[in-house]
Amino acid sequence: MRSGDPPRTAAHPATGGAATAALCENRCMALFRRRRSPQSEYAVAVDEFWAAWPELRGPLAAAVDAGTPVAGAAADRLTERVTRIHPALTWEVAPAPEPGPGPLDDLGDLGDGSDDPDVLMARMAELDDPLASLGGSPAYTLTLSAGRDDDARVLAERWVRAAPDEPGWRFRPAVPADHDRLGRPYTWDGHELDLAHCTVALRVDQRQGRIEAGVYHPDFMFLPEDARAGVAEHVVMLALGEDDYVRWIGAVAPLVEKPLDPLPPTSIPAVVHQLGGALGGGWVTLQGRVPLRGAIRIAVRRPLHRRDFPALSLYVHVVLPYTHADDDRLPAEPSASALEAFTERLRDLLGDDGALFAHQTVGGQRRLHFYLDPDSGVLPELEEAVRSWSEGRAALQSRLDPEWTVITQVLRPIERQLGQ
Repeated sequence: MRSGDPPRTAAHPATGGAATAALCENRCMALFRRRRSPQSEYAVAVDEFWAAWPELRGPLAAAVDAGTPVAGAAADRLTERVTRIHPALTWEVAPAPEPGPGPLDDLGDLGDGSDDPDVLMARMAELDDPLASLGGSPAYTLTLSAGRDDDARVLAERWVRAAPDEPGWRFRPAVPADHDRLGRPYTWDGHELDLAHCTVALRVDQRQGRIEAGVYHPDFMFLPEDARAGVAEHVVMLALGEDDYVRWIGAVAPLVEKPLDPLPPTSIPAVVHQLGGALGGGWVTLQGRVPLRGAIRIAVRRPLHRRDFPALSLYVHVVLPYTHADDDRLPAEPSASALEAFTERLRDLLGDDGALFAHQTVGGQRRLHFYLDPDSGVLPELEEAVRSWSEGRAALQSRLDPEWTVITQVLRPIERQLGQ
């Protein structure tokens, strides 16, 4: 019925020259403008959608309950509201996924040999989910899909952040992975295929950080080319979810001959995980020297994808002078510890409304490059917190940067230095 933070502390040392460091610094500083915040068309469209939601939800729920497509008039109204937000957005309404095992049951015995801290923390976090702990769950899901359009994905994120607390409904700004559906029949333009018979062939391009996927189904030889292509993309989308599909998949091709080394589609996430680890999977640090200013150290998130933080479009630059420095004018104790603690405090203050993308340390200053959700209202809190820095007069500047122009300029010489 249609119409996530990289690790905070991981660092991967590398070396870079003074030219790279200076170019990075100068390009970034040249881009400052004070932000403006006029009422935008997308904000009006999002507000209008949720104002109309009470009249939309009834027909949608009725269609899900009946197992039928949404009736024409209701579907048209929903499509109109969605495309006002962005013309590339499509929608899907469906039953909410069945809840899995209870969080306590799924957690199991912490001493059972499950030593992956990320897995354990994710399981324990579920204990804080009121729906999970109470045994309740939504009955319906409304999902928007932006496809490969990053601008539309940004607005879908704003749509979901503005959603009301609606009992019985779950709202999603992108299509999630759904491995259960990979084992079921699927109909595309009147052609029904059992997706359980699909296999894939994967080619990894580590230099570009992309994966080319070939999808095989024994019935592809009987289908027209456009149907084969549509089913192939659908299979990869179900394996990864929409955001990871856009992050990592360079091309998808249907195959009419079975691959020599076939893999199940459910193996694609593991290949993506391996590729992400090979590209750094957190933070990369480079160090060089600048004449008359001493050493410069730059740390950036890598890889960094627009889909990682779709709501963050307000660039904020924070400059923190520090008192104690070594011979290279890099921070020494106690300034080094103070800078780390203060940066962590700012990140905790932002929560999901902002993220640190990079920081530079040179000439007695640390420069922090944040991106924020401009609709969150968190900027004044950040400004107040920055003013509390105790080792000199801190500075903050901001500008709207939905295209991530600043961080692109910061990353470009670093990517060249790393051979990407």
